[in-house]
Amino acid sequence: MKNHLPLLILLACASLLAAGIVELFKLRFTAGDVYPPYSSLRADPLGTMALYESLGKLPGVSVRRDVSAANELPDEPSTAYLHLAADPGEWDWLPDDLATEVRHFLARGGRLVITYYPQNRPLSYFDRSEADETNDTTAGPAPTADTNAAPTMRPEKRIKPGESDSWVSLNDEWDFQEGFRALETDGDNYAPAMVQRKSNLALPPTLAWHSGMIFTNCGAAWSTIYTRGHDPVVIERRFGKGSVVIVSDSYLVSNEAMLKDRHADLLAWLIGTNQNIVFDEAHLGIVESPGVAGLMRKYRLHGLAAGLLLLAGLFIWKNATNLVPPHADEASEDFVAGKDAASGFVNLLRRNIPRRDVFAVCFAEWKKSAGTPGKFSNGRLQQAEAIFQAEQARPPKERNPIAAYKLISETLGNRKSPL
Repeated sequence: MKNHLPLLILLACASLLAAGIVELFKLRFTAGDVYPPYSSLRADPLGTMALYESLGKLPGVSVRRDVSAANELPDEPSTAYLHLAADPGEWDWLPDDLATEVRHFLARGGRLVITYYPQNRPLSYFDRSEADETNDTTAGPAPTADTNAAPTMRPEKRIKPGESDSWVSLNDEWDFQEGFRALETDGDNYAPAMVQRKSNLALPPTLAWHSGMIFTNCGAAWSTIYTRGHDPVVIERRFGKGSVVIVSDSYLVSNEAMLKDRHADLLAWLIGTNQNIVFDEAHLGIVESPGVAGLMRKYRLHGLAAGLLLLAGLFIWKNATNLVPPHADEASEDFVAGKDAASGFVNLLRRNIPRRDVFAVCFAEWKKSAGTPGKFSNGRLQQAEAIFQAEQARPPKERNPIAAYKLISETLGNRKSPL
């Protein structure tokens, strides 16, 4: 028991370490802070899991996440596609195939909801990695840049250098621009701005706004829902059967807003009457990349995997033991079982020295050891040599090595007596 005590202690410590690591990962993934801000997989204030799970509990409503890397929008009718926490300019230049996919989605009657990441500095200074590090859905410390600059304006016609044939500007096609107005500071932090409702919809008359982003140069086809002063912050536009809603602040869909500043009527308007709701997670970096196991499940290759495992097991079994027992004659063909060194020597001679040469080899080996002084007299050695030479001089068919061996043994029998 004492010999196994260190091993038992080591196993116990390893088990405790493994349990601690598993519990740590469970805590991290339960809170969801390993995921990007405004992901529906986050349960902390920066996530949108509360909205996702609340919508999933509504009768007749289907909610899912889009983690596909393909530039494809849902084909199901009556679908609201939520693209939350978009980067500034993300919907400016799009590949032509993605822009075409958006047009088809709207033509099918889909509702595209785009909310932008909250901004507290001019759009040209935006850095998502830096913004994520603040871990704050409201406002952070004031930037050193001049935040009182005029709203961002862009030329009427823009051509992406070298990509004019394969890229499309939705800002031009949809006829709106992104701009910025600085938030007022309250000490070291930004204070939320108040925005007012400008439509006849049954929505809250005012909202606390946590982003300095605004929209400018909006075409007549856009309906302004909320404004900050004279600058729109929530706009909507119809595209045939479909519609697009663009919101300059994502705070209203966060878990923190669900607790502190929830507006169910505004959220219901964002979703509309659609029964299929899709949260876009791919643009946040959460993309499904199936491995071999995922592909096998997708194409139902379970039987093939089981067959390969069975084949591997049979291969290992075949190499570990013979499936057919060896024949008795074959088992004794390559060796002679011996009980002592002499038997082994005989077996060695039988397998490596031809029968006709055995006598000569044995005599030659004996002569090497017969030269020890005092062992045999010279006369007897010469007699033994003469017997050997006489036996070797005979034709092979007339040789009798056994008789010659006995004669040599008799000649050498009395070692001390002279001839």
